[in-house]
Amino acid sequence: MSTTPTTTTTGITAVGGHSHHRGKRVRHFMLPDGRKVHIALSPEEAETLRQRLTAVKKDEPFDLVISGSPEHLDALRRAHSHYDEKREMLRAKHGPDYDEFENVRAELDTLGAELHMLTDHAVQLDANFSKYGYSAHLRTYDDHSTPGSSASSISGFHDPDHAKKDWESEKRNGRIMKIYKKPTVRQYFHKGLIWRASETTEVASFELFVDLLYVGILAINGDHAAEDPTGYELLRFSITFIMSWKIWSDLALIISWFETDDIMQRLSVMLIMACLLGLTTNMLDAFGDTYSMLIAFYLAARLFMTSYYFSLAWVIPMVRAMMLVHACLAIIPSALWIASIYVELPQRLAVIWVAIWVDLTGSMFVTLIIRGSKLFPEPFTQWLDRVFEFYPAINIEHKVERTNAFVTLVFGYSVVAIIYQNAASFGLNAFFGKAALGLVQAFCFNWIYFELDGADLFTHAIRRNTEAMAWSTAHIPFIMSFVLAAAALSKLVVATDCSDTKLEALTEMYMLKSEPEIPIGLRWFYCAGLGIALLCMGIISICNEHKDPAMGMRVRKSKRMANRFAVCIILFCLPTAHHLNSLQLISITTGLTIWVLLVELFGCSSPEESFFGEKKQCKYTARCKISKKDLESAVKGGHVIKVSELSDAGEKAQFEIN
Repeated sequence: MSTTPTTTTTGITAVGGHSHHRGKRVRHFMLPDGRKVHIALSPEEAETLRQRLTAVKKDEPFDLVISGSPEHLDALRRAHSHYDEKREMLRAKHGPDYDEFENVRAELDTLGAELHMLTDHAVQLDANFSKYGYSAHLRTYDDHSTPGSSASSISGFHDPDHAKKDWESEKRNGRIMKIYKKPTVRQYFHKGLIWRASETTEVASFELFVDLLYVGILAINGDHAAEDPTGYELLRFSITFIMSWKIWSDLALIISWFETDDIMQRLSVMLIMACLLGLTTNMLDAFGDTYSMLIAFYLAARLFMTSYYFSLAWVIPMVRAMMLVHACLAIIPSALWIASIYVELPQRLAVIWVAIWVDLTGSMFVTLIIRGSKLFPEPFTQWLDRVFEFYPAINIEHKVERTNAFVTLVFGYSVVAIIYQNAASFGLNAFFGKAALGLVQAFCFNWIYFELDGADLFTHAIRRNTEAMAWSTAHIPFIMSFVLAAAALSKLVVATDCSDTKLEALTEMYMLKSEPEIPIGLRWFYCAGLGIALLCMGIISICNEHKDPAMGMRVRKSKRMANRFAVCIILFCLPTAHHLNSLQLISITTGLTIWVLLVELFGCSSPEESFFGEKKQCKYTARCKISKKDLESAVKGGHVIKVSELSDAGEKAQFEIN
């Protein structure tokens, strides 16, 4: 039997003697022969419901169907035909009285729909669609009721009645966090539809606490790379950063998939953070004596999450197949990571990058296979559809907010990196100038990412299938390259290779960081890092579909992206200009960033809008042959002069719109 969950809603309609309000699912209805049809949302719920109905209603005949199954549709059609015939009989019997009743009912349905949009539905999907774009494949369920079966995540139903709360009793309804609570699927795919909980998934406080640890990881890893700007250090930085990113993304994915909110979840997060801390303490000498410890802490976190996947497969059979697949996708690269310990450099790098490739792309390939199952032979397609009938989906609000929080950390690190301590009595010098330019540069990047590329969206990239993978993948090189550029900027700010940069103007600690000349590797870290970051931001922007102003834009998005990519090419070539000192280098990169920002701001605007104050007034003028005296007398008398009549009289009217 098919188990497609479908939403059946009515206005305020009586079905089988029961009143069903808009927004509430029909759980049962009567057939013309008097049998009651009960509806279950999953096979597991059907079995539980059958046992309960058999025990309670021993002598009363009933039918039990799965929501969306052929039996369900057939029963609905029969009931619909029956009530349609009954309606026509009533219409013939009562005539005008029946028509008036139907008009009143239609008005009630319209007003009820508006109330629903302004209350429940408005805070469930409307806000989501307004921010991330409309999706015709998205449905919601309400999970206020406690799950009672393996499919319990879809067992609750929405009650739109807004009764006034009894605040005296409400204060006694305090929540007690349980030691263990059965996980609930927040949202999942099923036969082309996305079913999700009705409420918005908020970022938990402990997730933000995890991000605090990454502040230290960014600082330690980035600063060490800037101290020795070589290819070897770039390789170490890339590998260790991707390892820490993988742990962060897996943790965010699990929290996005499942709602737990118990003490065991917090303890699990603490364990993963401890593993991440151990990885961080061993990353600076990753290719030396601490490599084994680095891999040990990394695998401890990954294999712990693998065990969690296995437990979820046992506890929630509905998504068992996907959980087992993700467990295997963690075990396979783990074997490669273990093997890399016993391989010497440089051969070790080949094993490492294969393991990283599997870590980063494994889940993407699985998703592509599942969604593109129609391209395979029929037996394999049927097997895929059966095994992966349900699989968890990413919560778009949670994913975007978590990614934005991480990007904010990266921008925050770039601001912290430019801070130095002045020791001169008058500190307005080139050191301060370079730091101020770096601050402007970081501010512009933040402005472009959040308020231009990530705002005013018609459809977010996550809602656009292939673009969702590109959006997620582009964030890794974007964050890595910007961290590297920020670390290099911290060295450029305190460099003494230009005028008005006396070493004694810095405190002792920053004197040690200062260099009289800029190493070529530092130039590449800084300029190429900014170039790759800007390039990836352009890819992220292309993946999103932005809204177009009603009166059009001054510069099309494709041309603005071309300008951005041209600036990226300049940034890539800038390190070859060895004669540029640190102040000139930072000035040029900041100027290019400001140029990109100005083009984006100008291009996104409408030619009919003003940059100052209110939008342009639409002025209407008409030129026609009429004496000034007649016109003034008509205006004083309050008469209306119709230009069309003047035109009919033989004088062609000319119009101008300003």
